[in-house]
Amino acid sequence: MNVSTEGIVLQTRRRWVSDIVELLSSMRFSISLLTVICIASVIGTVVTQNEPMSNYVNQFGPFWSDILGRFSIYSVYAAWWFLLIMAFLVTSTSLCIARNAPKMIADMKSWRESVREQSLRNFHHRVEWSSANSREAFAQEVGRKVASKGYQWKLVEKDGATLLTAKQGAANKLGYIFAHSAIVIICIGGLLDSNIPIGIQQWLYNKSPFIGNGIIAEIPAKHRLGLGNPSFRGNTFVPEGASSNTAIIPVGEGVMIQELPFTLQLKKFVIDFYSTGMPKLFASEVLVTDPETGKTFPATIKVNEPLIYKGMAVYQSSFEDGGSHLKLVGFPMKGPNNQQFQVEGEVGRSTPLLGSTGSEYVIEWSGFRPFNVENTSAANGQDVRAVNQSKGFSEKFTTKLDEQLGSAAKNKKTKDLKNVGPSVQYKLRDKTGQAREFNNYMLPVTIDGAEIFLAGLRDSPADGFRYLRIPADEKNSMNEWMRLRAALSDSGLREKAAIRYAEKVPLDAKSNANLREQLKASSARSLNVFIGDREASGYVAIARFIGKLPEDQQEKAADLFMKILNGSLWELWQIAREKEGLPLMTADEKNGRFLQLATNAMADAFFYDAPIMLQLQGFEQVKASVFQVTRSPGKNVVYLGCLFLVLGVFAMLYVRERRLWVWIRSDAEGGSHALMAMSTQRRSLDFDKEFEQLKGDLTRP
Repeated sequence: MNVSTEGIVLQTRRRWVSDIVELLSSMRFSISLLTVICIASVIGTVVTQNEPMSNYVNQFGPFWSDILGRFSIYSVYAAWWFLLIMAFLVTSTSLCIARNAPKMIADMKSWRESVREQSLRNFHHRVEWSSANSREAFAQEVGRKVASKGYQWKLVEKDGATLLTAKQGAANKLGYIFAHSAIVIICIGGLLDSNIPIGIQQWLYNKSPFIGNGIIAEIPAKHRLGLGNPSFRGNTFVPEGASSNTAIIPVGEGVMIQELPFTLQLKKFVIDFYSTGMPKLFASEVLVTDPETGKTFPATIKVNEPLIYKGMAVYQSSFEDGGSHLKLVGFPMKGPNNQQFQVEGEVGRSTPLLGSTGSEYVIEWSGFRPFNVENTSAANGQDVRAVNQSKGFSEKFTTKLDEQLGSAAKNKKTKDLKNVGPSVQYKLRDKTGQAREFNNYMLPVTIDGAEIFLAGLRDSPADGFRYLRIPADEKNSMNEWMRLRAALSDSGLREKAAIRYAEKVPLDAKSNANLREQLKASSARSLNVFIGDREASGYVAIARFIGKLPEDQQEKAADLFMKILNGSLWELWQIAREKEGLPLMTADEKNGRFLQLATNAMADAFFYDAPIMLQLQGFEQVKASVFQVTRSPGKNVVYLGCLFLVLGVFAMLYVRERRLWVWIRSDAEGGSHALMAMSTQRRSLDFDKEFEQLKGDLTRP
């Protein structure tokens, strides 16, 4: 039986009605809709769904982000056009099934008795033979042989002969019915779990999304969904020790509050780690309270092990900071001031930063991570938070895939994953509302054999953090670097350093005082050039200064300039320590290495455009779990559709329908003559082989 791609044709005087019904019930229309849904699903997979709008603006730009937002690209599976296409697909496929299923079932039951002897001779697979048995006895014998091969058979008397018609694999037709029915069932399940129930409530009960910020308990009832909501998918944020009985459902540009029939209290959030520092287990120990019955019971929610209660599933979605208490020390980054100050904050809140003229900045505590697993392997040829010396900062640290997969390939670039300790993330907002974001590590990280503090900065969330590398001193702090930075900003200390440098340079007796004055001036000039101005400082300023000299003198001048600068900075460091009553540093390789790293960091500090730097000193962590709460009545419907799809595909691929006819007539000598023909929908080598075997069995005496 051939399945037509045309639809149902109604006999009506209104041609447009007939055309619409024919289009909706046609297979070509169903395939077109299915193709559009597949394309939309690909878009929904490639474009991250349900992210904050600011993320899309940063990714696509203001113009295209607005255009894509108008077509609901950021929430494809909840878009009205996607649900409408699914509804049309259900309708179209259902009409296709209604049109073709009765014909298929009738064809399955049919024995196809209308064949004639002449038509059988036109088949490609046919054979003729004779038997001495009578026609009746011979027909029964052939029937038994055919039945032994798994065929169902039937005898029909017609035109003075006996027709044996047999069939096998007629269930192949069920494959088409099951497969098409699976599409309908899966789409219905998807529609049941979509935002259609919420849309109906918005339409019938005047519900609307809540836009803005507010306390959940104070949000009006028109933004809330009751316990009877049949389908939803929302998130609830629960810090340790706190509880929640609502879920947040994103709807359009706002949210709706879904009431839950139970209360979740987070007793403890558990994270377990591998030896490398990578987390291997996220679990939440919760206490569930049912206000209707007063029942309370403990439960543990793990990834892929949800809590099922009252027809709802609670999944471990992610974890966040629940408002950890932070203690930090602040360092000035501008001017000669080196006075440290203490700062305390709570993640998710703000702290005013008081200056000489009042509150000039606000610190917004945006994040805290108690552990950071980084690849510190030197085999990769690049530091984990490397600084681009020409620009002052590193590009964002990125994790790269191995060039080849498999254990043998790991020898080429070995990863050394280590937990490098806590980090704090905050924004520093000025009185004009402008803000920069910072990400600073609490502990130094070993890079190229040196202990380095990483201080990150970015201008917008779309950018990666650029890291300033500050060398750690003997006490694993950044105090020495901050002391040298402040001294470099003090013009009086720079002048003293230039004088001391000139005095310590050994000169023979023939040298005059003018040469020492020249050394003093050169030392002062090197420090002044290095500290720079508003346009450039550090190595960039030095390069500009050297670039003004004749080209043939630049290399020699650069070597001499750096020698004078290094010596001047060493003297400046000693003077800064003397000023605070500290002993002088020994001129050895270790301190020389520290001074070189400190010089590099001060050259890069020009690009660290911030008045202060905050270093994490201590914390009291408060963890929080993000649970996804779902009620999905369409889940079991989708499972049923998947079962139908598996059965349908199996039937279509592995069940082959074969038809067999044997025309038996009596000959003049009292015996019988048989003509056998065989057909199938899909001709293959297996069918040819089966025909040859059956031919041999039937023609054998």
